[in-house]
Amino acid sequence: MEYIYAALLLHNAGKDVNDENVTAVLKAAGINVVDARVKALVAALEDVNIEEAISKAAFAPAAAAAPAAAAPAVAAAVPAEEEEEEEEKKEEEEESGMAGLGALFG
Repeated sequence: MEYIYAALLLHNAGKDVNDENVTAVLKAAGINVVDARVKALVAALEDVNIEEAISKAAFAPAAAAAPAAAAPAVAAAVPAEEEEEEEEKKEEEEESGMAGLGALFG
């Protein structure tokens, strides 16, 4: 994780994410650096648009969590009568769909 943090720190500071810079950041943080891991990280990030990756990562979980969190509140706010009406509408739609299928095989 520290290696990724080092790359993000360099990116945020406007510095190049390269072997030398990542190693320097890790050593400054007192981390025992493994050169192979640094090289693998730099190679993996070579073709990655870090800004785009950050924006997708920052909004994806929040966007998915918001509807899930709101669902119980919405369900509690809907009166039982409205739920029954919705169920009846669904049943009617299913029945009319089945009748339409029956006409195909008539």
